[in-house]
Amino acid sequence: MKSKIPITTVIGSYPVEINTEEIIKNYYIQKPISWNKYIKSAVDDMIRAGIEMISDGQTRDSFVNIFYRKIGGCRIRERPEVFEKIRYTGPITIDDQKYVRSIIPENKKLIGLLTGPYTLSKSCVDLFYHNEQELAFDFANILREEAKNLQKYVDMISIDEPFFSVSMPDYAKDLIEIIIRDLKCPIRLHVCGDVSDIVHDILEIPVDILSHEFKALPKLFDVFKEHSFNQEICLGSVRSDNPVLEPVEEIVNHIKKGINVFDDKISQISPDCGLRLQPRDIAYKKLRNLVKAWSVVYG
Repeated sequence: MKSKIPITTVIGSYPVEINTEEIIKNYYIQKPISWNKYIKSAVDDMIRAGIEMISDGQTRDSFVNIFYRKIGGCRIRERPEVFEKIRYTGPITIDDQKYVRSIIPENKKLIGLLTGPYTLSKSCVDLFYHNEQELAFDFANILREEAKNLQKYVDMISIDEPFFSVSMPDYAKDLIEIIIRDLKCPIRLHVCGDVSDIVHDILEIPVDILSHEFKALPKLFDVFKEHSFNQEICLGSVRSDNPVLEPVEEIVNHIKKGINVFDDKISQISPDCGLRLQPRDIAYKKLRNLVKAWSVVYG
C-alpha cells in the first residue's frame, strides 16, 4: 500500500506468570534465581504473535525498579530511595539482552529499553539531592553509560519517559541529548499519556522515532497534523490500558487513519504502551491481532 513498510514492535513490558514462592524462598536464603525462563516466556509469545522487533519483556520488575536495583546510591524499601550520590556500577539490562539475542531467530530484531532520567527522578524518594534537576541529570549520565553498552547488543534503544506528559521540564531535551550523544543505533522516545500540550517541545528532541498512545488518544492525530517534523512515528494501535480485545478490522482502520496523517513517516506499529498489566492471554491476542491488521494493510 505504501512504498515504506513499517515493522511491528512492542513498547517494552509484557506479562508472564512468575513463581512468587520460588522468588520469596530464594530471597530469604539469599540465592539468586534465573530469570531466563520468564524472559523466554515473554519472548516466545512475541515471536508466536509475529512481532518483528521484540523486547525482553521487562520481566524482572517494574520498568523503574529494574534500574533502581542496580544503580549505586539507590535502594528499594517501601518505595525506591536515593540515599547518596548515584553512580553507574555496571551493566543493568545487558545480560538479559544477551540472553534474548541468543534465543531469537536471526530475522528478528531486538529493542533495548531505558527508563528515562526524568521519570526515574520523579519515581523515587530523594533523601540526598533535594534538587530534582540535579538528580535527573545524574540519572541521565548513568543511563548514557548503560546506553553505550546496550547499543552493542540491540538494533534500537527506546527511552521511556511517561512523566513528560505529566510535567515536562524545560531541561527535558538536555537530558535526552546526554544519553544519545554519539550513539550509533537508532533511538526511539516513548511518551505515554496525553502529550497534546507538549508536542512542540517533544519535536525539539533529536531522536529518530516518536512513540505515543494514538489508539487511546486519537485526538493526538489532530495535534500532530499542525506540525512538520523530521522524526518517524511509532503508531500506538492497540490499547494497553484496556483488556478489551480490538478486532482486526478496527486496528486496520486505525492504521489507515495514521497513514492519512503521517504518510510514510510511520516506521513502527505497536501497542500504545507496555502490556505488563494485562492478562497474558489478552496481551498475546492484542499482539496477534496487531500483526494480522498490519498484514491486511501492508501485506
